[in-house]
Amino acid sequence: MKFTPAKLNTFLMLKLPSAWLCGVRVKEIEEDKCTVRVKHRWINQNPFKSMYFAVQAMAAELSTGALVMAKIQKENRKISMLVAQNKSSFSKKATGKITFLCEDGEKVNAAIGKTLETGEGQTFWMTSMGYNEDGVEVSGFQFEWTVKVKSRI
Repeated sequence: MKFTPAKLNTFLMLKLPSAWLCGVRVKEIEEDKCTVRVKHRWINQNPFKSMYFAVQAMAAELSTGALVMAKIQKENRKISMLVAQNKSSFSKKATGKITFLCEDGEKVNAAIGKTLETGEGQTFWMTSMGYNEDGVEVSGFQFEWTVKVKSRI
């Protein structure tokens, strides 16, 4: 199965309904980048009339995690994935349509290649930046992902 925005958004609706209800949607996924968009609305706002930080985190994580899922599926092997930790920074109020972009697909390729080669778990950091409609950065997220080949027990 080829990963497409429509398939990922259906997955989101079925497996991560809170993100879907908040308006998080995959707009584009390619070999090395993923774009996720979310629009500031009543359901995802904070008391200060901007987008709640957790909604931004869901969109940012999806832009990184979709790349990891796509690479794992491409290998056709049982590989586990998990976020070990994350960091974030906020530089401007998030209002309007916010687009999160991750361009770290090569990091995923390297980590999955190494875990398949050695059988040992790998950790790597991926970055997703959030931009408003004017192209101004509103937030930045880093996620430390772990991948490991599942044992055949």
